[in-house]
Amino acid sequence: MPQRRYAIGRADEATHPDSARATLSEFLSTFVFVFAAEGSVLALDRMYGRDHALGGAGLLLVALAHALSFFAAVASSLNVSGGHLNPAVTFGTLVAGRVSVVRALYYWVAQLLGAVVASLLLRLATDGMRPIGFSVATGVGNLNALLMEIILTFGLVYTVFATAIDHKRGTLGTIAPLAIAFILGANILVGGPFSGAAMNPARAFGPALVGWRWNNHWVYWLGPFIGAAIAGLIYEFGIIQPEAPVHTHHQPLAPEDY
Repeated sequence: MPQRRYAIGRADEATHPDSARATLSEFLSTFVFVFAAEGSVLALDRMYGRDHALGGAGLLLVALAHALSFFAAVASSLNVSGGHLNPAVTFGTLVAGRVSVVRALYYWVAQLLGAVVASLLLRLATDGMRPIGFSVATGVGNLNALLMEIILTFGLVYTVFATAIDHKRGTLGTIAPLAIAFILGANILVGGPFSGAAMNPARAFGPALVGWRWNNHWVYWLGPFIGAAIAGLIYEFGIIQPEAPVHTHHQPLAPEDY
């Protein structure tokens, strides 16, 4: 009998040790990423001030810090949780039927908590500097920023599917974290001056909560979720060869089991 594409999750999944390990991995990896990513923004602010930190060189350094930290965080959690580190990535895999609802809920909680804890500790470590987070640039409309976040997140999640999820990818699985980090950094170079290029609701939420900066915050949830859903549906139903997806219950998530 063919397996259902979508699954709520088995009753024992919520308490199984593998679920706990995967959730903890998402928490820790998201923490590592957000601490370094937001920390790079605060470091530039500390050295040069906001106006100078947002120049071309500053944008390049922030993109590099995001790419490097994301590469390390994804690589360290890929074989445990699938290396999502992003509620939008989890949502994309959910709508594609690659993860159960229970697992997705666990991941969302872990990712948001990881981002909040990273932002709190960053504020303590910098002697009270408020996390800056994301905001729509002056002169850029909310709908323009929303569209930017949709497109950028689409590119990110499409790359995740192409390199870390597609069972027919061959040897690409070994360089999946590198490819994902590259598209993240490139997208920041494109979208940074307009929307900030969050592509990640957790990355936006942690600094927003700790720094209490909520301007246009909805953009950084709606945009990434729409972009991720589109990427997941297109790749799952249009590109990946038909194959019964694997819902993990008793085994750690391997890259192909997102």
